[in-house]
Amino acid sequence: MIQDLSLIRNIGISAHIDSGKTTLSERILFYTRRVHAIHEVKGRDGVGAKMDYMELERERGITITSAATHCSWRKHHINLIDTPGHVDFTIEVERSLRVLDGAILVLCAVAGVQSQSFTVDRQMRRYNVPRLAFVNKCDRTGADPIRVRNQLRDKLGHNAVLLQMPIGLEDKHVGLVDLVEMRALIFEGQFGETIAVREIPAELLAEAKKLREEMLDAVSMFSDELTAAILEDRVTSELIREAIRKGTLSLQLTPVLLGSAYKNKGVQPLLDAVIEYLPNPVDIPNEAVRLDSGNPDDTVQLASDSSKPTVVLAFKLEDGRYGQLTYLRVYQGTLARDTFVSNSRTGKDAKVSRLVRMHADEMEDIEDAGAGDIVAIFGLDCHSGDTFTDGHARLAMTAIHVPEPVISLAVTANDNKSEINLSKALHRFTKEDPTFRAGVDPDSGETVISGMGELQLDVYIERMRREYAVAVTVSPPQVAYRETVTEKAEFNYTHKKQTGGSGQYGRVAGFIEPCSEAAFEFLDEVRGGNIPRQFIASVEKGFRSMLAKGRRIGMPVVNVRVAINDGASHAVDSSDIAFQEAARGAWRDAYDRARPRVLEPVMRVVAESPAEFSGPVLTTLMQRRGMIIGSQDEGGLCRIEAEVPLAEMFGYATVLRSATQGKADFTMEFSRYMLVPGAIEEELVKKYQDEQAHGRKR
Repeated sequence: MIQDLSLIRNIGISAHIDSGKTTLSERILFYTRRVHAIHEVKGRDGVGAKMDYMELERERGITITSAATHCSWRKHHINLIDTPGHVDFTIEVERSLRVLDGAILVLCAVAGVQSQSFTVDRQMRRYNVPRLAFVNKCDRTGADPIRVRNQLRDKLGHNAVLLQMPIGLEDKHVGLVDLVEMRALIFEGQFGETIAVREIPAELLAEAKKLREEMLDAVSMFSDELTAAILEDRVTSELIREAIRKGTLSLQLTPVLLGSAYKNKGVQPLLDAVIEYLPNPVDIPNEAVRLDSGNPDDTVQLASDSSKPTVVLAFKLEDGRYGQLTYLRVYQGTLARDTFVSNSRTGKDAKVSRLVRMHADEMEDIEDAGAGDIVAIFGLDCHSGDTFTDGHARLAMTAIHVPEPVISLAVTANDNKSEINLSKALHRFTKEDPTFRAGVDPDSGETVISGMGELQLDVYIERMRREYAVAVTVSPPQVAYRETVTEKAEFNYTHKKQTGGSGQYGRVAGFIEPCSEAAFEFLDEVRGGNIPRQFIASVEKGFRSMLAKGRRIGMPVVNVRVAINDGASHAVDSSDIAFQEAARGAWRDAYDRARPRVLEPVMRVVAESPAEFSGPVLTTLMQRRGMIIGSQDEGGLCRIEAEVPLAEMFGYATVLRSATQGKADFTMEFSRYMLVPGAIEEELVKKYQDEQAHGRKR
């Protein structure tokens, strides 16, 4: 157990896809002597990067799952999580940032702030994570760190301040100028392991002094002592670092560091910055909700103290060779082998049988872990986001934000053995990944899987084949359409049924109308007791039961408000069931008169290509009903942003590659729902009606 919490750093590395996160992680592990040889991401040497330990990751050259490790630098213990860059695996970034104290936002020195940089930045803001920015790939043609610094300010709204200046760029990039110490750092040796400290080259001195003045002007806002020292010309490195740390922890300053992880430059100073500027567990306030009080606002402040009652959050699950592996963040107290913890959600106790510290896919057994640490445990039956305590109090940490799936596939097992294994695979994957959903369509009987994008579903299908030997047939993707109403429609419906003995009677009157503020809103405006109070909830339940399947194309109904303002009851025949049925009848009566329309998910698409292909890229987007938001041409790279319906995006990767000689890439994430054009809506309605006539659903 680590006793001095000021020596712990819990950090993550996050960025747009292909910005160099995993390469940076590999260099960090090498310089901290956790690995003894450097291997590259795509595994050209047959080994591959340590943090991309899945075979699929090494084949595709992308990170699919977040990987945890730990290392030491300057006597500090660093828990490090390398996260995926592709938006399809955004839940891996989400749950990692939920438990981390600080982060490194990696940016490409050529491409700068890219589409996924926006998403990652939003996630960091959601959990108030202080961060450093690392401008990577300064050795690449077109590298411009100053432009990237300006994009951080203009596009992401950061108070971004350069702490370093490059000595040469592109193929002449050999080192950095440290603006805090005002010295030159030259990276020498086969792997940049030797740092030669020298005087700043004369030709760079004027620029270095100018950037240092800018830095001092920005960071002095966080330290009166530094401001006074600047006026009296007695500035010290310690005063500058204290001010930078204060600004970083308050989320009002983003220190910007430079380098090239692939060329082994700038990584050691980045590690120094992690120690100097990012928070330790004591610096970050955490709180939990008291479940016993029944009040969601009744919270208790947690202390990063190993002597206090234990509070632990399970943030990630993995089904491995030895059973379920649960990743945990210890917020308070101590977690020790052979002790018991209580699941606050279920109330069940569980024994801590095997406690480990992770190093990608390897593990090291430990006896205990204290507050502020990130570890893993075997044999803990739980869900992602569960809170565990030592039983002294029922507490729950705030939940992890889980985005809703936007794309679905129907999968069918080809034989009996595959059907059994498919069930096992789906059970495992849905438990591990909250954005991956699986279920059976009640009408067609098909198994439907849903996720964040084509790549995510493609990866899971490939894992089913490799890890479970499942032979499956996959249908074309289905889009998650929605229905809504566009006009106000009144209803006055009476449900009356006599079956011998007491019957059923309930009358409800009111209206349904569009509602942009919420997916569903129910208003009780009944006065005078025309509907007894105990049946109001029954009416709401009846209306809610109709939202799952609209009457236009059978899709869920959203953005609708139902208000009831009158009704009637019978002393004998009114009941919970009667008023539920009255509500359902009222919905059927009014829904078609409220002019229902179909909504489709619209994606925010960002396509990036060499500038000479901007015309073909624009054409491919507009052919897909894309609405162009804007385009930029920086450093010979064209970036086009558009909003495109998801239904039009299937197979776009192949089309884009063909139009740009394989030199373009794109990312997309859910933006909003919009009305489907009339002609397309009529096709969807006709298709749904034909399927209903044949007794099956899509």
